[in-house]
Amino acid sequence: MKKTFVFISSLLFAGVGYAQDRPNIILFLVDDMGWQDTSLPFWKSKTFYNEAYETPNMVRLAAQGMMFTQAYACSVSSPSRCSLLTGANNARHQVTNWTMSRDTSTDLPSNSVLLPSWNYNGISPVGGVNNTYVGTSFVELLRQNGYHTIHCGKAHFGAKDTPGEDPLNWGFEVNIAGHAAGGLATYLSEKNYGHNEDGSPYALNAIPGLEKYWQTGTFATEALTLEAIKALDNWKSQKSNPFYLYMSHYAIHIPIDKDERFYQKYINKGLTPKEAAYASLIEGMDKSLGDLMNWLEENGETDNTIVMFMSDNGGLATQPDWRDGPLYTQNYPLNSGKCSLYEGGIRVPMIVRWPGKVAPQSQCDNYLMIEDYYPSILEMAGVKDIPETDGLSFIPMLLGEGDTSHGRPLIWNFPNIWGNEGPGINLNCAVRLDEWKMIYYWETGKKELFNITEDISEKQECSSQYPKIVNKLSAILGNYLRKVQAQRPVFKANGMPCAWPDE
Repeated sequence: MKKTFVFISSLLFAGVGYAQDRPNIILFLVDDMGWQDTSLPFWKSKTFYNEAYETPNMVRLAAQGMMFTQAYACSVSSPSRCSLLTGANNARHQVTNWTMSRDTSTDLPSNSVLLPSWNYNGISPVGGVNNTYVGTSFVELLRQNGYHTIHCGKAHFGAKDTPGEDPLNWGFEVNIAGHAAGGLATYLSEKNYGHNEDGSPYALNAIPGLEKYWQTGTFATEALTLEAIKALDNWKSQKSNPFYLYMSHYAIHIPIDKDERFYQKYINKGLTPKEAAYASLIEGMDKSLGDLMNWLEENGETDNTIVMFMSDNGGLATQPDWRDGPLYTQNYPLNSGKCSLYEGGIRVPMIVRWPGKVAPQSQCDNYLMIEDYYPSILEMAGVKDIPETDGLSFIPMLLGEGDTSHGRPLIWNFPNIWGNEGPGINLNCAVRLDEWKMIYYWETGKKELFNITEDISEKQECSSQYPKIVNKLSAILGNYLRKVQAQRPVFKANGMPCAWPDE
């Protein structure tokens, strides 16, 4: 389907004062946060992890809004963030693995297949760069419709030295610490967040723009929060239009540095040093959420501000990472973790508070996908003529007016090889339709079928029992991938592409 992007005149709201029917919007996105990395259970019962971690502000937000128990993202950061910003499914935008340096693929090699030339330069608001998907950001449309737009934290939209790396090119009027990197060198101000004493970065992941906090003992999560609050204070001093704040934390991505504000309490609870450090990252992130909620209350903006919380992929619960040693988290009862198409890699925590619209202490058990934020946020902001994208507004589910998940297929494509090993990782694609989910492996042609409603842990592979369902899902997945010209690997032995799921 041809995608049509509609630009809305920035004059549409010219001269219009601050209107209470146009809400402020905060999207609080966490990096690599698993479904269980919280004291707030997103399942039918609490687990050990819910008991171990302390996230009182997530609990507070959920008490005032709606929890989504089946929110999905892509299995790794860049694809999710590119889908969020453009509304395009990752099979369409073809940013299927994580991006970093220009014209450089981050795939590991394969002995048997040639990996596709995916869009390793990320997404871009303008053409002219190879291996890039060109799209229109919903943030640009918010800006054109009078919103003051603030970016704080991780960007990871485009590779270094491309137009897409800079949030200011996507419609953000303020950029705090956002650049090409998908992680950070260190959370520690004692290490200048990855910079040498002369200010030069000693790592590609050095966080830019936080020089004032170097050597102050300020953890990176806290520094970003303080800067976000300063940006909100600046907005308040000029208050004429509503704001959109994208609070995109580098937490809780590796390295697992200790946030000393919270570390000792988890040692006292019996966690190992690595687990306690991870728990301290989580609680530091949660404090940031609470600080922003407190700012809204103190400044009289709570009732006119939508707050949304989500992660960009599942928790890192696959093979131990060489940079951080033994595992420190799991996604139980979900299977596997980050970069897997099993539930542990793609199902993420999500909460939405919309005062006067969303019932407090409510829960939605229907599914949605990260590209759905594109039309949903624009609809929340009252933007007319919303561009057609792969995303589908979740407003009906949010308001309890309908189920937009029923009969809707969700699609993932990962024709890549990531750095870690684990269940459901590498060279695969997947489709979810109602209670059924099928994973297809490009190289082997293997298909796995699971009834997610009855088997959340994906332990009962049942493709042999339901061949008609496998055929149906194979056709849906294959037809969609062909329609969007999705990429697939090629066998080295004969130069033939791997078969489509329905071939």
